[in-house]
Amino acid sequence: MSTKRPDRIVQIGKPIVFLLCLAPLAWLSWRLLSGEASANPIEVIIHDTGNWALRLLLVTLAMTPLRRLTGRAWLIRFRRMLGLFSFFYASLHLTAYLWLDQRFRWNEIIDDIMQRPYITVGVAAILLMTPLAVTSTRGWIKRLGPRWKTLHRLVYPIAILGILHYWWLVKADWREPALYAGILSLLLLARLPTPSWQRPRDSTARA
Repeated sequence: MSTKRPDRIVQIGKPIVFLLCLAPLAWLSWRLLSGEASANPIEVIIHDTGNWALRLLLVTLAMTPLRRLTGRAWLIRFRRMLGLFSFFYASLHLTAYLWLDQRFRWNEIIDDIMQRPYITVGVAAILLMTPLAVTSTRGWIKRLGPRWKTLHRLVYPIAILGILHYWWLVKADWREPALYAGILSLLLLARLPTPSWQRPRDSTARA
């Protein structure tokens, strides 16, 4: 494949991915405006934004295994946008909790963080996401050099904390967080080094 074709795919694909990432927010807005979520709109906002933050984080983590599996290196070029949208929905999730649910009652918020483990790990996940979002630009990549990759490996504990947050939140139906945990496990396994006996031999060894 020529270098122009992947560039063209990415050029066309980025606006599409951008709109797809905004679609959950548009759908949520429509549900709120139409009265479909009138029974408990605050819970719907918190639940939906948190779910999409976790889903997009898993999609972000899937880019590297998909690149290896398909050989399509251009897939990586969507990773930053997906990661930033995950942080965007996580920020909405946290804002909805602080503002709509708690009304910025900081004493109660601090008590929640200290006493409820699912809130503790959820806040920790968003705090860890913040430096990753801030340093996602090319400028920061150049400034940090090799340390950039070390910093961005925080995405793995962030994903684990996000799933723990969801798992501990639900009281009965844990099927969805279990599904996310299974997907994350597969994505982490896909990052393990390939055993030497499975690696393709180079031309010298074959000769």
